[in-house]
Amino acid sequence: MLSAKHLKQKIDLVVDGLKSLRDEGKFNEPNLDGSAGDYVSFNSWEWPQGVGLYGLAQMWRRTGDSSIRMLLEDWYAGQIEKGLPPQNVNTTAPMLPLSLLWQETRDPRWEEPLKRWADQLLSEMPRTRCGGFQHNVSDKINDDELWDDTLFMVALFLASYGQAAGRKDLVSEAAFQFLIHTFYLAEHETGLWFHGFTFDGHHNFARARWARGNSWISAGVLDLLELAELDEATRRYLTEVVRAQLETLIGYQAESGAWHTLVDDETSYEEISATAAIGYALLKGARLGIGPASWRDAGLKALAVTVKNIGDDGVVGNVSYGTRMGHDLQFYRDIPIQPTGYGQSMALLLLVEALNIASEEA
Repeated sequence: MLSAKHLKQKIDLVVDGLKSLRDEGKFNEPNLDGSAGDYVSFNSWEWPQGVGLYGLAQMWRRTGDSSIRMLLEDWYAGQIEKGLPPQNVNTTAPMLPLSLLWQETRDPRWEEPLKRWADQLLSEMPRTRCGGFQHNVSDKINDDELWDDTLFMVALFLASYGQAAGRKDLVSEAAFQFLIHTFYLAEHETGLWFHGFTFDGHHNFARARWARGNSWISAGVLDLLELAELDEATRRYLTEVVRAQLETLIGYQAESGAWHTLVDDETSYEEISATAAIGYALLKGARLGIGPASWRDAGLKALAVTVKNIGDDGVVGNVSYGTRMGHDLQFYRDIPIQPTGYGQSMALLLLVEALNIASEEA
């Protein structure tokens, strides 16, 4: 276990790595509106950057680092001045950290964009026949499909902003999205989650127990429990959902401390964004009393391997690129490695959570 001093040094390094990310044009595909997609550069408004900013916002709330607040404010001021992109699941992700910034500062610059975006989600976001948000993204319409990614990208924002704004309708919608996605994506036999579900044929595609998708859920449920006041029944239900999932995930943790990109497939490569997020959930779950001490031990193993994958430049390695819905398991084994904002963010969340342990031991 690293000391608080060394954890803070790693945190600073990862922040620098996040800010340094630049698009090299390897994966660019045009968006539906004709714009060029950039899912890597720090200054682009997309879901990897949104998740990266979420890590920064949570770090700022934990440490009070004024330079991080300034970084966030400058980023959002520039984006709003430039004009926000069309709304979809993935472009909603940057709204979550903005809601945290507004909750803490009540800066009027952020209130109108947040309200407009949230109201538009409720009134215009396409839904599947069950009422779950359809996973439309910047470059593709995914008709009648539910993806586990949606909960982290959209529902957490609705919960966070709804709580901060006193909007029970938004918190209720967020809770419903978690519940309906659980119904269609959680595997009853194991507690693990499949990547997606389609109403066109009523199936879970490749039935992929995708590690990062599972990490969106483990981290997302635990964050939801802290971001918003849920009714007691929903809180108890989701607590049991994440407890069952994490108990199973621990059994698939590799000797290195990592998880494979397909949780139950040792031939798939070990993937660090999922490892960091699952480690974060395990440490947080142990701290909140949701899981036993063994969760903390497994979380610390994930911390150790995550730290090993932080380069001298602060860039987190062995992170798989954005992953579409796979129709066979080989698709997931073949996803290329690419540093991303979410890789940086998940490492940040894990490192900041580990500060709680270091502070206790100091």
